Parts: sequence; C-alpha cells; structure tokens
Amino acid sequence: MEWLTKFPHMDDDRLRQLKKIIDEGFRSFTRAYGDAIESFFDPLQFFLIHAERFMTRTPWPIILILIAVIAWFASRNWKIVAGAIGTLLLIGYLDMWDDTMKTISMIFVCTVLSIAIGIPMGIIMSRSDRFQNIVNPVLDVMQTMPSFVYLIPVVMLLGIGKVPGLIAVVIYAIPPMIRLTNLGIRLVDKDVLEAADAFGSSNWQKLKNVQMPLALPTIMAGINQTIMMALAMVVIASMIGVQGLGQPVLKAIANQYFTLGIFNGLAIVGIAIIFDRVSQAYGRRLQRHREIIHG
Repeated sequence: MEWLTKFPHMDDDRLRQLKKIIDEGFRSFTRAYGDAIESFFDPLQFFLIHAERFMTRTPWPIILILIAVIAWFASRNWKIVAGAIGTLLLIGYLDMWDDTMKTISMIFVCTVLSIAIGIPMGIIMSRSDRFQNIVNPVLDVMQTMPSFVYLIPVVMLLGIGKVPGLIAVVIYAIPPMIRLTNLGIRLVDKDVLEAADAFGSSNWQKLKNVQMPLALPTIMAGINQTIMMALAMVVIASMIGVQGLGQPVLKAIANQYFTLGIFNGLAIVGIAIIFDRVSQAYGRRLQRHREIIHG
C-alpha cells in the first residue's frame, strides 16, 4: 500500500543523472558562447552607463525641471507635477538622491528596451494567431516563474553586474508590454479597418495611421505595467550588482536595519507612484483625444 501514500517518482539515480546532464550542458554552453553573448550586450551596457551618468552627474535642479516638464507634458495636471517634485525633494532630503537617480536610469533603460522588443512582438502576434499561440505559453512562463530563478542562467552566462540585472528585469517586466500591444491592436473596430481598406490603405498604412493610434491607450497601459513590474524587480536585481535603491534594502534585510529598509522601500514606492500617475494621466489624455476624433 506504499504506492498510495508515496507518490511514484523517477529513480533517484536517474533523476540525479538527468540534472547533472542538464547542468553540464548549460555550463558547456556558457564556456563556449558566454564571451560572445557578453560582447553582444556591450551596446546595452554603454546605453545603461551613459543613462546613469546623466542622471547622477546632472545638477539636481535641472533633473527636477526635466521631470516636471515631462510630467506636465504627459498629464497637463499641476497636482501630478507638484506631487512628483515634492516626492523627489523629500527623497533627496533624506539622502537617497543618488540611489534614486540610478534606479530611475535603470527603469528608463528597461522601459525603452521593453518597448523596442515588446511592441514589434505584439504587432506580429496581432497579425498571426499561430504566432500568438506559440508566444502565449512563453509569456505565461515568464510571468509566473519566480523572479529569483531568472538570476541563475543570467549570472552563469554574464556574471555579476548591471547588464545581467537589466536583462533579468526586462525578462520579468516585458510580458505586459507584448500582451497589451497585441490586445490593443486586435480590439480596433473592424468597421474602421474596413473603411481604411475602402480608401485603399496598405497594411503598413493601416497599422501606422489607424491601428497604432487607436491602440495607443492600451499600449500605454502596457508601458505602465512594465514600469511597475521593473520597479518590483529592483530589489531582487540588486543581488547581482544592480545599484540603486534596491541595494540599501538588501543591506537592511541582511543586517536588520529597519529604518534603512523602510526609507528606501518608501522611495521605491514614491517613484512607482510618480511613474504610475504620469503614465495613467497620459493614457487618459490619449483616450479622450481618441473619443473626440472618433466619437
């Protein structure tokens, strides 16, 4: 009756041998192609380093003015602008300015990379049901896999540093960008597409002039979710050398520094709220613009 109480499983020796084969195969792949893969990501490292230098070396009043201008352009709401500036002033007053700028530069690069990869993939998915059926399970795995697991293959391939952390963050944060781009394009009214066909629009013209503008609010929601997920990954990515607000939180966990952890955690929350309010306000503006034009 032991088979009723103990679930049948692969023989221990065979299971151990299977794990050993997989581990040795990945190590061999790392030794053979690790340097080439690392060289492939050199432009990404260049972009990240210069974004961080700009944020940390630019005088803080200029950074505040730039953020205020971006917030006003996106939201046209002085309350959101005042909230963003007030939050950043408080963060700086509590001596977390440099770490905050490093985190913002990381999120900026992650967002740009996610947009550059996610929007084309979402467009392809919206045009091909077969491709969508292939990609959806991959996205499911990317969204449900424990975030710590992403660090293992990335560190084995690229070692410790900013670029491995950036790649792990992008893998974790990009699925909403792909899914919502696909969804936004698929939800475009078919009557509008038929009208575009009637005027002789090509597929490229329909995509550029009809589908993308109408899907933009949904795509903006994808960008918003990507930013939120990237911020959620910041602390975990700090384990492999990503600098910013995550490292003090990790230090606080290791050494039981309550105040250090709370302050830096609240700074991450503050940045998340700024990004969330600004991107949502911009999405609402796009939605109202669409309703005025097409409603």
